[in-house]
Amino acid sequence: MGQATERLRRYLDDEIGECRNEDLERRLEELSTLEAGLGTAQAEAELDVLSALANETRYTLVRVLVAAGEELCVCELNAVVDVTESGLSHACSTLVDAGLLEGRKDGRWKKYRATNRAVALVTVLEGSVDADE
Repeated sequence: MGQATERLRRYLDDEIGECRNEDLERRLEELSTLEAGLGTAQAEAELDVLSALANETRYTLVRVLVAAGEELCVCELNAVVDVTESGLSHACSTLVDAGLLEGRKDGRWKKYRATNRAVALVTVLEGSVDADE
């Protein structure tokens, strides 16, 4: 029996008084069902979003676009973050791939706006920080 399973057995002993093999197996099956319900593809997509936000430049871009509530030109975004044009392009591309920004060409200008997903995430994050203060 693995260390994690033995630890779970001790936990169940404490919780239910006496842990039988059937109790342990039932709980392991319940936990396995929970894990399977998460879905690997869903977890990977969520991790891509979190990874995209885990960079100061990209997070700042998302926050600015959410706050703006409208499209902003790359030249406007470049005035907000201190990165090269190439760095800005890469950051925006990463955020588009994660579903946090949408971009479009407008003549010779590239414009971006925050998606509903970005608005929801920023709103939740702002609320979680405010709640802790």
